[in-house]
Amino acid sequence: MVKNITLLVLMVFVNTLLFAQVTVTFKTDKVPPFKTTAKAIFLAGDFNGWSPAATAWQLQPDQSGEYRLIKDLPKGNYSFKVTRGTWGTVECNTSGKDIDNRSISIVHDTTIVLTIADWKDNYGPVEKKHTASANVHIINEKFDMPQLGRQRRVWIYLPADYASSNKKYPVIYMHDGQNLFDEFTSGYGEWGIDEIMDKLPATQQCIIVGIDHGGNYRISEYNPYDSNYGKGRGVDYVEFLVKTLKPYIDKNYRTKKDARHTTIAGSSMGGLISMYAVLKYPDVFGNGGIFSPAFWLAPDIYTYAQQQQLPAKTRFYFVCGDAESDAMTGDMQKMVDIIQTKGISKQNTPTIIVKGAKHNEKQWNGDFPAFYNWLSSGH
Repeated sequence: MVKNITLLVLMVFVNTLLFAQVTVTFKTDKVPPFKTTAKAIFLAGDFNGWSPAATAWQLQPDQSGEYRLIKDLPKGNYSFKVTRGTWGTVECNTSGKDIDNRSISIVHDTTIVLTIADWKDNYGPVEKKHTASANVHIINEKFDMPQLGRQRRVWIYLPADYASSNKKYPVIYMHDGQNLFDEFTSGYGEWGIDEIMDKLPATQQCIIVGIDHGGNYRISEYNPYDSNYGKGRGVDYVEFLVKTLKPYIDKNYRTKKDARHTTIAGSSMGGLISMYAVLKYPDVFGNGGIFSPAFWLAPDIYTYAQQQQLPAKTRFYFVCGDAESDAMTGDMQKMVDIIQTKGISKQNTPTIIVKGAKHNEKQWNGDFPAFYNWLSSGH
């Protein structure tokens, strides 16, 4: 009995050490001049879904003119940038060019000093070029989303032989449409999906539908559960995909409508909502591309996954980088383990950990060809 009690105490002590939070003070040592009257400073990173204006992550000015924020965080690795509330006012280098994400490793109480070189809006508009290929079209700049009471731009990539053939094609539905095809509309880099597809023979291409994210609505629309960042509207967003957008696409384009040939894919919050969509509607989405999923923001997704029944032929492609955060690989593997208990084979749940890869479009651009090759092999 004493031995059991001692073991229990030891386990509690170990768990306390593993999950203990540490206090992190973020402070600026120098703040470049502001071009506008907007002087609020925020942190946007993997700890808040990369929201550029999350009020919980706003630094407060002190009497010396510096800005400061104190947060309790679990030990681990984090990536982030400093913004003034938008990606157009994000920090940059002294030439006005984008900088890499800041990376920190937190193991004990510490102070992080933020030296900000300059702000993006202190420079003239960066000349962006349209890079979308001729196979990319905009279906509608203001596509109605009745389930959300909003409108959104929707893109479509059509295979090179679409106009000259009568055949039907598989479809991939993807989130964050601004960042899929065109550098001009991307906030922080594009996936280059169209360039990847254009390199394939026309016979191997498919239809890809991209739905723009809703800016400040992104976190709520891509989360089926309420969180510290607001009420989750992910259920409504998925209902829009299933009951409004997919019927429109199937009616107006030559698609293979069955679940086997219908895929949903996205990264970060897009990976989270893609996972939920397949779990809820496996008879609609037979395949899921789960890139760097933000499961940490919606832990209830694990319980939901355990409760759902999935056809044995349902397929998931899981991929992330090992330099994204300490929790990313473990969180993703936890979901993989749950899915595999439902009789879905390892062949249908490949799990890729990319060494050194970080949480950005460059990684997902590199991940997409292997994902698409795996996806096509099941068609």
